[in-house]
Amino acid sequence: MRQTSLLGIAATVLVVTNAASGRADDLQGWDHYGGGQHGMQYSSLSQITTGNVAELEEAWRFRTGELGQGHPEPFAFQANPILVEGRLYLSTGSAIVFALDPATGEEIWRYDPKIDRSKPHAEIANRGVTSWLDPEADSDDACRHRILVGTLDARLIALDGATGKPCDDFGEKGQIWLNKDVRADEDSQWVNYTVTSPPVIVGEVVVVGSAIGDNRAVESELGIVRGIDARSGKEQWRWDPIPRNTDDPAYATWESEQAARNGSANAWAPLAADPELGLVYVPTGSASPDFYGGEREGDNLYANSLVALHAESGEIAWYRQLVHHDVWDYDLAAQPTLVQLEYDGSVIPAVLQGTKTGHIFSFDRRTGEPIFQIEERPVPQGGVEGEHLSPTQPFPVAPPSVASHDAVAEGDAWGILYFDKRACRKKMDGLRSEGIFTPPSLEGTIQLPGFGGGINWGGLAFDPESQTVVTFSMDLPMEIALIPRDELRATYESGEFDGYEFARMEGTPYGMRRRMLDSPLGTPCTPPPWGWLASVDMREGKIHWQRKVGSIQDVAPAIAPNLELGMGGLGGPIVTAGGLIFMGTVMDDYLRAFDLESGETLWEGRLPAGGQATPMTYYLEETAKQYVVIAAGGHARIGTTPGDYVIAYALPD
Repeated sequence: MRQTSLLGIAATVLVVTNAASGRADDLQGWDHYGGGQHGMQYSSLSQITTGNVAELEEAWRFRTGELGQGHPEPFAFQANPILVEGRLYLSTGSAIVFALDPATGEEIWRYDPKIDRSKPHAEIANRGVTSWLDPEADSDDACRHRILVGTLDARLIALDGATGKPCDDFGEKGQIWLNKDVRADEDSQWVNYTVTSPPVIVGEVVVVGSAIGDNRAVESELGIVRGIDARSGKEQWRWDPIPRNTDDPAYATWESEQAARNGSANAWAPLAADPELGLVYVPTGSASPDFYGGEREGDNLYANSLVALHAESGEIAWYRQLVHHDVWDYDLAAQPTLVQLEYDGSVIPAVLQGTKTGHIFSFDRRTGEPIFQIEERPVPQGGVEGEHLSPTQPFPVAPPSVASHDAVAEGDAWGILYFDKRACRKKMDGLRSEGIFTPPSLEGTIQLPGFGGGINWGGLAFDPESQTVVTFSMDLPMEIALIPRDELRATYESGEFDGYEFARMEGTPYGMRRRMLDSPLGTPCTPPPWGWLASVDMREGKIHWQRKVGSIQDVAPAIAPNLELGMGGLGGPIVTAGGLIFMGTVMDDYLRAFDLESGETLWEGRLPAGGQATPMTYYLEETAKQYVVIAAGGHARIGTTPGDYVIAYALPD
């Protein structure tokens, strides 16, 4: 899927451990996206506490120099840096990889894959790199330590962690192309098949997904997940989330000819891995196109599913579909989170999955059996002609959703000023809204949560001591309308819908227009808060607290007062054993620290650019300090302050 904004959320000891180990007790380092391959976004470090966090100050800053030069739009800086073998590694949206000194922020090396900047890319982000230490290599061997990065032109590149030079024994001079045999059109004016999230590694197998431009056609690129040899770059297996073989039990959830044509259902979000079980957990997206399913009848397995694959073979261990026959762009955007969950007197190795609907589903990660049970509940019907909706959708009985599921009426219109509210009321008049899962319509549908979430790729942070999940979620209303094919061009050229994103959805009877349902001042037409930070007690399946986060300081016109309304954003929180939550994410330019127990804001660090990334933390023996680091580069598609900064904070000497 394509990330969207408040205007376009509407429219993306020196601790050294092996990143491939993924052990649940590797909680002090930050050797993989999300803190480890379990994706807990948690650290056991506790030098910075609720008692001293107010003293945090900037320790160092680094500038990448990447400001989108020569590209049709700026790249999004969403990297979650990792610390391995004494070096801090990160990547820009254009996949320029840096190794930094973690004590000073000074550059050790950089590698530029030199993607083609003359073409626009469907995605503009890169969320980081992956580390692998070859257990069979000698300590002085080249590429004993490998840094792997995916690119927006669909390459997977292996670099020597010490020098930044490509590993010549990996693929062709250090890289392999992932856009082969996936129906990618290399002659297109756009690059629509990309890689935006770092891979995971189990043993010697690198597992990587892809990101595909949305809503262009029924016959989009294939959402292949691959297993690749970490040394040679040779493909070991591939798994397609759309079943093409009659022997596949999911084939019955498709019309056979449609299954052959359809594409996407790709895994663009970060994956998670349990090396001890040999399993990789894959969150899949919606099949193409997002907002009309008449050319893909049925539930559409394995789209919109959490799928556990055997890392050695790519075979399915188990799966759970979390949205049936998706026509809302409710793909699984969050990294699965692997935890030891205390439930009903037992400790269960669990996987938690946040969704754009604001749900947190919980499963035994060995078997896929739900921990908190799942109910099939009736949802609104009456789609457009040719559409056959699922009559029910899965809802966990606990915990409750952290996003709004309510219907929205004209009388709910909101605005900072009177004329703002009046304009919203006029916009909302005649739009369909019957609560969550209201289908797209010709007259226009209010979608809440919007296609940006709920919970997006910022995912879940899990504190093992208190057994709480912390997550950021959004309540941003989106307007979705389908347009009959023969009216699409005239509607686009009418000028009546300036500011909308249009999509062709070729191969269907309809095109589509969408945007955030917002006022002339650019604020959402539904009452705030629009951005929430929530703490969820996973022992009981209850929301512990939920609070608004973010002011309009850096996004509202000067005429508007600076109010803390709770803003949308992109990125996620982390939790530490110091009793703290750290999060940037929202559309004002701050990194904040919150009290894990109460949600109270304890510290704010002003950033030079938007912090639409998930922070990380580490400890250095040489300085005897714990650091908190965030990439601050803003996000063009949501209109936050652009930049190229990496900022580290620590307590004063």
